Amino acid sequence: MAQPPGIHARRAALRLLDAVLRRGETLDIAFGPATKDVRKFEDKALSRAIASEVLRWLVDLDGLIDSATKKPLPDDSKARTVLRMMLAQWLRLDTPPHAVIATCLPLLAGGPRRLAHGVFSTLSKREVSLPAAPTLSADVAERWGERSGAIAGGLAEPPPLDLTLKNPEETEVWKAKLAADSLMPGHLRLARGENIEKLAGFEEGAWWVQDLAASLPARLLGAGEGRHVLDLCAAPGGKTLQLAAQGWKVTALDISKRRLDLLKVNLKRTGLKASTVRADALEWEPKHTFDAILLDAPCTATGTARRHPDVLHRIGERQIEGMAELQAALLEKAAGWLKPGGQMVYATCSLEREEGEDRAAQTSLPTAPIAADELPEGIQPDDSGWVRTDPGMLPENGGIDGFFIARMVCPD
Repeated sequence: MAQPPGIHARRAALRLLDAVLRRGETLDIAFGPATKDVRKFEDKALSRAIASEVLRWLVDLDGLIDSATKKPLPDDSKARTVLRMMLAQWLRLDTPPHAVIATCLPLLAGGPRRLAHGVFSTLSKREVSLPAAPTLSADVAERWGERSGAIAGGLAEPPPLDLTLKNPEETEVWKAKLAADSLMPGHLRLARGENIEKLAGFEEGAWWVQDLAASLPARLLGAGEGRHVLDLCAAPGGKTLQLAAQGWKVTALDISKRRLDLLKVNLKRTGLKASTVRADALEWEPKHTFDAILLDAPCTATGTARRHPDVLHRIGERQIEGMAELQAALLEKAAGWLKPGGQMVYATCSLEREEGEDRAAQTSLPTAPIAADELPEGIQPDDSGWVRTDPGMLPENGGIDGFFIARMVCPD
């Protein structure tokens, strides 16, 4: 019997959701295996879009499902997951109800297809809708505190596409070429959905993809003028590229061969240079000290929830505590590799205080306060001279990822 068009993308989305919600995998790691049987680029993208919208709106989708069933479906039941997918396609991706039914009910072959059909039909007849912003789970809202409502508002839509230019002096030129916006020199913002490799400037290495918040840590080290900088946990290399473009002699260290290989590809494409080292930063010892160190530390990455909504459901206190311990060890190690007067920037793409403010407060190095004029308009340092961004900021400009950034200095 012939499969309905689009069924392969939906089956891949179901595998993605199972990997995230049942096995705790990231969307990025699960994507390749889940879509291995999907041939078209567009279908692969659709499978990820479906899974991402389910994860973004999971609490609200479950509320709608529960409102139309006499007996709640188990959280991990296949029927619930398929219903989440059906509602996400209808309410978020504007798929007509008849197409939703045709492409999703076959996923429940041999299962409760009649139940799923009935629940979806009931909700579509009611003309239900989702709120303006996703509802966060209680534990996430508690962790993010008074900013949780604003952050949730920033998660309602996937983010735009941000680019960092190799030469910030060409910002106006590339704004015109790519019909882009810019929030500070060297930054471009385009609508999401662009095919990266087909954009002007890709092949010649004029830019690389990097969220505006992710570009701030390297910017805060300023011009290198031939001095030596260590980029710890560097791959896949956005900050390495920035530092090289700013005139630093870069040593880029990472433990992952696969990610370092990607960094090398990016260096080749952009024509920038850096020395790469594959090593565990906690065991490695440099041959000399550095004028500056950038520690973009491994973290829970909850600040990237706009593009990786899986973090809303697979990150908890255990993961946060584990990452905080690693970050503390990396900070202590790196502090001994700075020259007197040298600066270190510590950053994490996390919204958790344990991975940000708490870590910076416990380091032995004094703070070198970040000034407002070093940041995009609308972003301000706090009273400690640190920077905290979150997805609820710059809403009129398309938002920004969540980051914590502190700059420190080694005493003379």
